[in-house]
Amino acid sequence: MNTHYLNRLLSKPAGWAKAVALAVTYAGALLCAILGFATLANAQTAGWPNKPVRIVVPFTPGGTTDILARAVAPELSRAFNQQFLVENRGGAGGNLGAEIVAKSPSDGYTLLMGTVGTHGINRALYDKLPYDPIKDFAPITLVAAVPNVMVVNAEKAKERGINTVDDFIKFAKANPGKLNMASSGNGTSIHLSGELFKSMTGTFMTHIPYRGSSQALLDLSAGNMDVMFDNLPSSMQLIKSGRLKALAVTSGQRSGAMPEVPTLQEAGKLMGYEASSWFGLLAPAGTPSDIVQRIQQETAKALNVPAIKEKLLAQGAIPSGMTPEEFVKLIDAEHKKWALVVKASGARVD
Repeated sequence: MNTHYLNRLLSKPAGWAKAVALAVTYAGALLCAILGFATLANAQTAGWPNKPVRIVVPFTPGGTTDILARAVAPELSRAFNQQFLVENRGGAGGNLGAEIVAKSPSDGYTLLMGTVGTHGINRALYDKLPYDPIKDFAPITLVAAVPNVMVVNAEKAKERGINTVDDFIKFAKANPGKLNMASSGNGTSIHLSGELFKSMTGTFMTHIPYRGSSQALLDLSAGNMDVMFDNLPSSMQLIKSGRLKALAVTSGQRSGAMPEVPTLQEAGKLMGYEASSWFGLLAPAGTPSDIVQRIQQETAKALNVPAIKEKLLAQGAIPSGMTPEEFVKLIDAEHKKWALVVKASGARVD
């Protein structure tokens, strides 16, 4: 509204009445414009999805991030009558895949299976990230939480007389610099679990980062690596087959999937040691809230399907399905927690 015209109008005897009428007219036009935009937005999201949706996994196939994405994708495909396709884009400790999603359109057609690494650890570990884990994403839901497990090559462990965490610590201290510690990449919880172990036990192992868990586990199984603090679901079958030996889990409590395996607090007398992992769906910032809500609701339903729930629990994963608001609070708390872990461990990635 022209303010000069309004001042002239108010100076006249009947000006106030005309001014009120004019203000009502402008307000009505503004309301129509707002409703028009809202109607357009609703029309755009009402037809979603009308083409395939991709779930970017920021690691190579075979790891826990990949396992969980492929567990929920078919259920979401059925729920929305549209394909949800898993796309592996590994590299840089998960940063490559996370960056791809952060810079994708906010239209609900590109999602990220984020991790404690991409959204809890990396901000403290890297001097510079190609994305902002808070500002560039709209959290949807936590899919599952899992403990990590300290695993060694079973044959090597037998040769070295390593049956417990204490045995491992003694061997590592007697052989400084001779052990290699594999991980799924710099900045992952698998990496940081090992770094925290090193700092709390005064041991040294050379960190060898891979682009995902699968190749790291293959090399560990073949005897090319010595130890790994892997996510439990991706190591489970190798432990059951006897190729890997589980020494301890990294969580505060024992895992229901392997109750016979002690925690590091118990086995290594490392009081205060706790380094679990989590995995959740996120969308680019600005994605319409109704799309976010719909994905969260259908994911929660999928995680409650008995066959899926039982399968994940058997692998050591604890299904969630929390609301976007709850997931936001979790990510914030994890940022603070892992910043302290990174500082205590002295770990750093340029």
